[in-house]
Amino acid sequence: MFFVLSKVLGFFAVPSNLFALLAIAGIGLLSAGWRRLGLWVSAISVVLIALFGLSPAANILLLPLTERFPAWDERNGAPDGIIVLGGAINPNISAARGITELDSAGERAIAMLMLAHRFPTVRIVYSGGSANLLSEAVSEAPYAKKLLEQLGMSGDRFLFESASRTTYENAIYSRDLVQPKPGERWLLVTSASHMPRAIGTFRKVGFEVEAFPVDWRTSGWDDALLPFRRVSAGLARTDTAMREWNGLVVYWLTGRSSELFPGPR
Repeated sequence: MFFVLSKVLGFFAVPSNLFALLAIAGIGLLSAGWRRLGLWVSAISVVLIALFGLSPAANILLLPLTERFPAWDERNGAPDGIIVLGGAINPNISAARGITELDSAGERAIAMLMLAHRFPTVRIVYSGGSANLLSEAVSEAPYAKKLLEQLGMSGDRFLFESASRTTYENAIYSRDLVQPKPGERWLLVTSASHMPRAIGTFRKVGFEVEAFPVDWRTSGWDDALLPFRRVSAGLARTDTAMREWNGLVVYWLTGRSSELFPGPR
């Protein structure tokens, strides 16, 4: 039930969807003869699209998330294991084309390959099922396995979890799969903007992990002053940021995160 509700309500929580719905509502009001109200609603939609599509507002929303956890410090020594969260691979296109197709968060897969090479004996888990609600459910994990095998990486140290649909399920199924022992150090690889929610979720299920953020999207706080050259780029970044802020609140209210805005320990 939580998965279905998160997908349905999530559609309306995406700013670009709301802006489009406002524009449609404005046109509808104008067509129905509500000229004054229709003009106001239409004008608001245009202003919001311009504001979040061109101004630095999207970066201002995103930066507190991406800067929450610093880059992992390799001087701490080799980890005992690595968890890579799904979202790096588009399983439906991969299935259609017969080749592993990386998605917008493909840096997660790149980090997996890099870490597999850097730590050749460390256990690595790719946790990724299907987050599709309406289309066919095709899991990511088998395509992560295929990618590793094509690069000559295989063996018992690679584990693949293909049932999870949400971050909470990522945490539970990964924990149950590896059964982490006290004192073990596990890295968690996911997008920098997603890291606060992911860390809070893993802590909630009793799986202590160290953040290995990737897919930063920004170069740092200087980007808080930079406008966008394309409306689509600004809106896409706004959607990414708001999806995580909404997720943080929902996960905290539903008991799926250890705290509202998890940070480093």
